[in-house]
Amino acid sequence: MSGRLKLRRGTIVAEGPLTVEVDGERRPAWADERLLGEMREGDEVVVNVEALDLGLGSGGFDVVHVNLTRGLRGDGAVGGEHVIKLNYTSLQHPVNPVELPVRLMDPTGPKGAPERGESGMPVLVIPLHGHLAPAAWAAARVQPGLKIGYVQTGGGALPGSLSRDVAELRERGLLCGHVTAAPAYGGEHEALSVAGALDAAANGLGWDAAIAGPGPGIIGSDTALGHGGMAALDTAHAALALGLPTLLSPRLSGADPRERHNPVSHHTLTVLGLLLAPVQIPVPGDEAPRALIDAAANRHRVVEAPADISAYEEAGLPTRTMGRSVSEDPLFFAAALASGSALAASPAGGVG
Repeated sequence: MSGRLKLRRGTIVAEGPLTVEVDGERRPAWADERLLGEMREGDEVVVNVEALDLGLGSGGFDVVHVNLTRGLRGDGAVGGEHVIKLNYTSLQHPVNPVELPVRLMDPTGPKGAPERGESGMPVLVIPLHGHLAPAAWAAARVQPGLKIGYVQTGGGALPGSLSRDVAELRERGLLCGHVTAAPAYGGEHEALSVAGALDAAANGLGWDAAIAGPGPGIIGSDTALGHGGMAALDTAHAALALGLPTLLSPRLSGADPRERHNPVSHHTLTVLGLLLAPVQIPVPGDEAPRALIDAAANRHRVVEAPADISAYEEAGLPTRTMGRSVSEDPLFFAAALASGSALAASPAGGVG
């Protein structure tokens, strides 16, 4: 059974960083201004206070639900949009899907599906958002000029505008585009499915490679299957079904105090066990934990790839995860760096 929304009235008392006063208490907040419009000091707002009240490690701030002062004058559809995202919620809004029209049929696949493997664009499936920056940086280092885009899936934060990493990677030219696939929203392009996003990236947007995975934060419930890491299973299956070379970045850690995430996260081991077809698993040289290799050896292909942690640290990109620095948990970053290197070196056509 789900709880009711925990909404409270508040007043914006600072714009940078956004701070809202609720019942006399000043609280950090975040607003999706692409969806809700401009926020100014003095505006009366309604905020969802649940995450901060629960003391969540990620998402520990209030989220603006509506701006009562200036947010009730939105124009809605502006460019002929005819499809809704976040449908049947109070935040439903129109989008123009990036998916391609029905075209060549694959006689061995479902009716209406595109012919598989048209581009051979490799796809790196990441387990959580912290892998995005190191993977994109490593791929660009191996093959400068490679057009790598990011498909944001479910499993973490849904708003496309929340990630500072995406904004910085786009500014640096390390990502060529950002597609938010339902239920995620608010990217440069909108897709109604992960399969549709990957197909459009490969055959419409002209990407050379894609990194696909959750937005910031990750859903967790301390259960076997009820967590955001399961998004990787659906994403990998979508890529495989489209005939795209598919790599899975493993979630590794040498410092996570939780046994289920150290040295190989149960998220990764579960996905590897449930996948219906083999994928490539890049690992950072001899540092790959034995459990990962043992779990993957019979069905998947484990490959070693370079992971230059020192050079990454000098790049000025994010070097913290779960409150730990790269020096405190180098294995986490090494896994992502190796995966990005392998993505750039991946030939079209399969995992071999």
